[in-house]
Amino acid sequence: MSGQSITDRITAAQHSVTGSAVSKTVCKATTHEIMGPKKKHLDYLIHCTNEMNVNIPQLADSLFERTTNTSWVVVFKSLITTHHLMVYGNERFVQYLASRNTLFNLSNFLDKSGLQGYDMSTFIRRYSRYLNEKAVSYRQVAFDFTKVKRGVDGVMRTMNTEKLLKTIPIIQNQMDALLDFNVNANELTNGVINAAFMLLFKDSIRLFAAYNEGIINLLEKYFDMKKVQCKEGLDIYKKFLTRMTRISEFLKVAEQVGIDRGDIPDLSQAPSSLLDALEQHLASLEGKKVKDSTAASRASTLSNAVSSLANTGMSFTKADEREKQAALEEEQARLKALKEQRLKELSKRPSFATTDTSPVATTGGSISTAPAIDLFSTPSCSNGALKMENDLFDLQTTFQPPVQPSTSMASGWGGYSMPPVNQPQPNAPLQVDFESAFGSKAGSSSQDLDDLAGGILKPTMVATAQGLVPNMPEKLVSDDLDSSLANLVGSLGIGNGTTKK
Repeated sequence: MSGQSITDRITAAQHSVTGSAVSKTVCKATTHEIMGPKKKHLDYLIHCTNEMNVNIPQLADSLFERTTNTSWVVVFKSLITTHHLMVYGNERFVQYLASRNTLFNLSNFLDKSGLQGYDMSTFIRRYSRYLNEKAVSYRQVAFDFTKVKRGVDGVMRTMNTEKLLKTIPIIQNQMDALLDFNVNANELTNGVINAAFMLLFKDSIRLFAAYNEGIINLLEKYFDMKKVQCKEGLDIYKKFLTRMTRISEFLKVAEQVGIDRGDIPDLSQAPSSLLDALEQHLASLEGKKVKDSTAASRASTLSNAVSSLANTGMSFTKADEREKQAALEEEQARLKALKEQRLKELSKRPSFATTDTSPVATTGGSISTAPAIDLFSTPSCSNGALKMENDLFDLQTTFQPPVQPSTSMASGWGGYSMPPVNQPQPNAPLQVDFESAFGSKAGSSSQDLDDLAGGILKPTMVATAQGLVPNMPEKLVSDDLDSSLANLVGSLGIGNGTTKK
């Protein structure tokens, strides 16, 4: 039984009436059912973000409107749907969210309908803060940290010092908002919060990978920085170590809830000697007395730290690639299943050109070659097949027509009664003159009919006191129906344009 409420159905019906398929799908993705948004609805909305004729502000406003609902389920699912579109939808959706002055205003949201509402409201407030921070980050740097190119020639590795020192704190703020979700394994008790956690888990891997590459770039430039830059860089690195501990705890929760261990990256801590080397270098720039350290020892320490962080980055990148590969395989499997289902439907669909009783009806993909039944044939019992023995119209049998042309129609023609004919007035007999009408001689009427009409029946009638009476044939040709009928007509006695008295 469907878990949709009456309100869900009414709202969807309202959008059906207005013709807004996007708004209707948003309502279906954010119903009161305690489960994550259905994949088919999310896929449709993703498709909408890639269509140029779809109004992105209208789509976003529909999601914002759903967050004003009093139910924690509807609000939570609205945030999940928005997050899903930010990750997998077209970039113009994120661009629109980043251009807005306000996004989700849910810092005071509270569902008092039950105990579960109280618990979930806490995570809704945290989740909305992360989505707001994700949009603000895009507004500040004009790209999504979870989608940037990574590697030696990636965005964060090739950034100059000034820009790097401004960009890393933005990543840190987004990372803090994500880790502030702060959920435990025993609090992931329903499909709604589980769906949110999975999106946060995937974001954490990609976001920390970009964060890690920024730190590697910072360390490589640190010993060439100015004093102010070194001080700022050292503070950034200390915060990075704190967040590395927090991300490690977050990944443990992911492992506890059943995420495959192969999908969880390994964290390699940088050697503690690196922090000492960074602090001593800053102290030397400030003129403080520090213990002597050679350039070779600093280079060795830095090399070990960069190598360790690079391994961490590779582990996060591999985990992200596995997730993308799994998503690709899942999509291919879904398309294959849809294709097979479509082929089955087409194979079950009957052909529109045949029926069950048609002699050419198909059975099992083959056409029946059974001969058509001739309704004018005589059945034979041999071999269970019908054979043609006699033609119904074979006039070879003894057929003796009346020889007197003046015989009354009531006596019948060949044994069959003819219908009565209305009697004309005696003083006004019908005179038929074919010579005047067609300009032909009476003596050649029979040949003209055969030659010009190919033996088609063209009867000539004689007007008598008893009515119109056909002239009887003198002979019949029995082996050809058409010729027999034509000769029958040709032998009638009224073809000369005269009437018999």
